[in-house]
Amino acid sequence: MSKDRFVAVLGTCDTKFDELAYVRDYIRKSGVVARLVDVSPRGSQHGDISAKDVKAALEGATQRISGAATRGDAVSAMSEALVAWTRKNSDSISGMIGLGGSGNTALITPAMRALSIGVPKVMVSTVASGNVAPYVGPNDIAMMYSVVDIAGLNSISRRVLANAAGMIAGAAKTEIEPAASDKPALGLTMFGVTTPCVEQVVKQLEDKYECFVFHATGTGGQTMEKLADSGTLAGILDITTTEVADLLMGGVMSAGEDRIGAAIRSRIPYVGSCGALDMVNFGGKATVPDKYKDRQLLVHNEQVTLMRTTPEENTRMGEWIADRLNRMEGLVRFLIPEKGVSIIDVEGAPFFDAKADKALFDALEKNVKQTANRRLIRVPHAINAPEFSDAIVANFTEIAEA
Repeated sequence: MSKDRFVAVLGTCDTKFDELAYVRDYIRKSGVVARLVDVSPRGSQHGDISAKDVKAALEGATQRISGAATRGDAVSAMSEALVAWTRKNSDSISGMIGLGGSGNTALITPAMRALSIGVPKVMVSTVASGNVAPYVGPNDIAMMYSVVDIAGLNSISRRVLANAAGMIAGAAKTEIEPAASDKPALGLTMFGVTTPCVEQVVKQLEDKYECFVFHATGTGGQTMEKLADSGTLAGILDITTTEVADLLMGGVMSAGEDRIGAAIRSRIPYVGSCGALDMVNFGGKATVPDKYKDRQLLVHNEQVTLMRTTPEENTRMGEWIADRLNRMEGLVRFLIPEKGVSIIDVEGAPFFDAKADKALFDALEKNVKQTANRRLIRVPHAINAPEFSDAIVANFTEIAEA
């Protein structure tokens, strides 16, 4: 690790200096450069990098914080300043570790999310044993439960904090040799019910491309979008757009309103399809909202219940996707699998519904504005048929080599 790089130890030095200094000094004992970054909105006399320095990274932050009506407003402004500081210093940061309760966790983790995937990130938090999705998002942040509150050093907190310090120091020291391959990277989306298609596509493309497959569970789609925005991906094969169903119908695996947004912004080659739009995902059967209790449900396992989408919902999804496709200015192909959009949406399978599929396909055909660069293509096969994966590969190859 370069001598000018350092692990950033983040926290509010006005309330947690002893714990932060303990972590910083433990990291230094491991032979890793560490600097304590004070993120106290009011500032303090402690820290190797002061709160004033952090605020200076964002124009107007000092005034916003000093004039904040509530502590929450001040914390929010400080968090924005910390993100700006992190981006300005990202080339020097070899790792990032933060300590705190819910407030500090909310303040610090946006800065961790601003770092590239692969830069070590550890958040020691009192809320790490609960739902951490809002803090982690599509990022490689390790959340570590503090066990006791971060309010002084004791026999438990010393052990937990020392372990966290050892984790970040070890990760920061680890040198990963760059891969010998210089193949361009592709992002592919997959669900269990579209696995055969994606595996066939990867098999055909892996000699020329490094294939990153993302499980379309909400976070997976968000992660692919983030990598596309960062310039990591040379193309997207969005075979499984099922997260759109969860977004529009209130399922638990939504990737948010920005799904498919990166292809619009980046203009990289995009080949999409209707994978798993026959289903909305919920937790255990008891968690299905009352308004859906009379719908066709399939219990996948104790934690996952699938709901078959209706013709009306498929029309809505087709219109939503068409709107996204119409905004793309790059080379775009969207393939329709006429014989079924998932492994359980084929004749004889539990979710087969020709009327619902037709509503989806017709909505796409009616609303996609086709041009030389943007084409909608019907394929007379189910999504997992070899012929369909061949069509995906052929169309991607055509636009990638154009």
